[in-house]
Amino acid sequence: MSIPRRLEAEWLDQLPADDPRAVRTRRDLSRINAWMLNAGVMARALIRHGAGEQPRTIVDLGCGDGRFMLRVARRVAPHWRNVTVVLVDQQDIVSRATREAFGAIGWRPEPHAGDVFEFLKARSSPVDVITANLFLHHFDGDGLGRLLAAAARLAPLVVACEPRRAKFVVRASRLLWIIGCNDVSIHDAVVSARAGFAGKELSARWPRQDPWELDERPAGLFTHRFIARRGAQAR
Repeated sequence: MSIPRRLEAEWLDQLPADDPRAVRTRRDLSRINAWMLNAGVMARALIRHGAGEQPRTIVDLGCGDGRFMLRVARRVAPHWRNVTVVLVDQQDIVSRATREAFGAIGWRPEPHAGDVFEFLKARSSPVDVITANLFLHHFDGDGLGRLLAAAARLAPLVVACEPRRAKFVVRASRLLWIIGCNDVSIHDAVVSARAGFAGKELSARWPRQDPWELDERPAGLFTHRFIARRGAQAR
């Protein structure tokens, strides 16, 4: 059952990048993503909806430490080679090891630290794909609309994995201590579940200037998946 959408501050966003609790929480996030199966959900969407079109540039919004996108890249690298992946986040926390791991599969990482709206506004050249994982739910209605409009301007394919907003997801988030998550991770997981999406809420915010093919639905128990692909006649 869906619940009203509610935005609250997440503790991780307020901690310095090198704070021990923040470091631990980023490790927890990697585990939570694995339980949600988001890397597989994202990779399958990219391969299916980008079929036959070798992308040159992917922009990953809200990339964090980049390890989630690395897991996605390892799944799609057999299909997509020599890809530049722009890793956008407020903090510069993509490690040298993660950058080298991208290089090992033939991808070129380009970390970019800064405000996502400033990045999207400054980006003049189109990109092939924009991805986001557990990121869009941080924005309210107006901010979300601005973000999606900027993404639609830059890329013909946008794929996002977000928290599924439902009572049972909130309840499950409170139980993350069972898999060893710390207090920051549990708090932020509950907040994220309340701020997540249900139904066609992202589709309703998507701009309508061009013909777009939109696919928005639950993916597994905890994930809400959104795909926007520009119609062939508009490419």
